[in-house]
Amino acid sequence: MLRRTVILAVTAVLTVLATTSVADASSRACGTQGYSYAGISAIQSRSGIAANITALSAPHVDAGHIAAWVGVGGYGLGPNQTNEWLQAGISAAPGQAPSLYYALAQPGRAPAYHVIPLPVSVGKTYDVAVLESRHHPNWWRVWVNGARASARFHLPASGNTWKPVATTENYDGGVGACNTFAFKFSAVRATTTDRKGWTPVASSVLTSPGYAVQGRTLAGFVARSA
Repeated sequence: MLRRTVILAVTAVLTVLATTSVADASSRACGTQGYSYAGISAIQSRSGIAANITALSAPHVDAGHIAAWVGVGGYGLGPNQTNEWLQAGISAAPGQAPSLYYALAQPGRAPAYHVIPLPVSVGKTYDVAVLESRHHPNWWRVWVNGARASARFHLPASGNTWKPVATTENYDGGVGACNTFAFKFSAVRATTTDRKGWTPVASSVLTSPGYAVQGRTLAGFVARSA
């Protein structure tokens, strides 16, 4: 399923954040190990997604990482089933303050994680977008608060073909760590290549045991650990 494919794309990228404290995390294991999600997946293909993302409380990360992001693409979705994706949002790892970031995978290249050099504060809202160029099909860029936050990246055969995602993600470091977070997604919106305007995102819900989507509307939702 495309929804599953899109989600799996992120796991390879944000694993670079994982610094595992096995003894501490294992003592508070939360059951199922691995990756968990709480968010939405668009029903239709779009050429851009944006959302206002707010950390409602300070994340607590014992092992692995947590993230709240918008993005497109996935494993096997590029030419000849190569991996292609671009996502952006807020992430946190053990012993590190939350950061704005974007993660990129292009065919034939290793996925890359990049910190966006803007401070992140609890309660502050960041307008994050992943958007295909109107005049350069298959070229994408990350925007934060209406300003360019990355170079423009070529993602072949991607034009208006992917179903974007807005979600939180937890990786427990492989030891069942009880990482906790609460993020609000508001003004969730998508667009097509012709740029006739941003519209609400018709979507399905992504949830994993221990994580929840609350207060969902067409405009947004709250995603948190249980």
